[in-house]
Parts: sequence; structure tokens; C-alpha cells
Amino acid sequence: MPGKPYKQNKRGDGRHVQLLEWLQASEAWSALKPGPRALYIELKRRYTGGNNGSLHMSHREAAAALNVGRDTAAGYFLSLIETGFIVMTRGHCLGPSGVGQSAHYRLTEMPSADGPATKEFMSWKKQNPRRKIRHPMAGKSNTLCRKTRHSEIQMSENPTGFGQKRPSTVSENPAIYTYSHIPHSKVEANTRLKSGHGLCGLARKEAA
Repeated sequence: MPGKPYKQNKRGDGRHVQLLEWLQASEAWSALKPGPRALYIELKRRYTGGNNGSLHMSHREAAAALNVGRDTAAGYFLSLIETGFIVMTRGHCLGPSGVGQSAHYRLTEMPSADGPATKEFMSWKKQNPRRKIRHPMAGKSNTLCRKTRHSEIQMSENPTGFGQKRPSTVSENPAIYTYSHIPHSKVEANTRLKSGHGLCGLARKEAA
């Protein structure tokens, strides 16, 4: 059953907004930011005891009352709905004269014409944040974990030396040697050929 309408005294200051302790001690209220809390107070100011379920406040009115933008005020409404403090009973629509009408809301802490208070916010639980998946290579250095020996580099550059445990020789892979290893005269080239050392293509051309 709806509550009794508020009575005003002669001075007209009998109305007030009451926030009960059990509501403020709820997990849902502690999760609300100051903006949605202020909007809830503004909505409850419009509660007269018999209009719960038909409380209406447009985003424009809420933005003016809270001194924020309309998009920010819309986010405040969404926060109150998600935490279960208010329920939208009727969406935005056009009136008979073609003028837009704001949505209607119900305060879940208070009874309404449809029944007693539902208090959805009392069963609201804060969701745990998603666990961040750590990439397996995150934080690892790009440097080599051990020093590579010169002989290993030579064997890796020699495609014919798989499985070898020794450095490549000049005859096996002459391309790994620098320009200083190339003979610059026919006499030096013939000497290397007689001793069994191989020559790269450039050295063979010069020795010919």
C-alpha cells in the first residue's frame, strides 16, 4: 500500500528527505558515486507518499538540478537502475499534444500502488573486476639469455655443417671470412690451392 502523503505545517517546511541508516549501510549505496547519490535525493524530494511509480524527472531537469551535463545526468540514472535503487515504470514517450514526456520511476525502498517495497539494492553485489591476463612474454628482456660463441655463429651460417661440433673451416665455408682472407695475387691464390684451402668466387676470378 502506498504511504501516507506528507503533511506540511503552517510554515511549509515540514517536508524533508529521509535516508535511513540501513539503506546507507548497504553495499549498493557504498558503491555509488556522489553524482548518483545526489540524483537519488532529488528523486526522493518528489516523492509525496502516493506517487511512487510515477515519479518523473527528465535528463534536462536532472542536469539543471545537479549542475552537470545531460549525458552525465543520464549516466546517473543508469547507475541507480543498475544498483536497484530505482525502477523505470514507463519510458520516454510523446504525449497527446506531441510534446515529449519524461520517463517515470519507482523508488524500490518505498511501497507503491503495485505492492510493498521491493528493495532490489539490498541483494546487489559488487562484481569482481576481470582478471588481467598476463602475456607469457610480458616483462621479459629481448636480449639473449646467454652469450653466443663465435664458433656457434659460424656453424649456424654453414648450411652443410648440421650436427658439427667444431667451427667451419675456410674450405667448408669461405663466405664467413672477411675481405682480408681473400688472396689479392695469383701467387697467393696458387699457394692456397696447393695447400688445400678453398677460395670464394671473387678470389677465383682474381686468381684466374
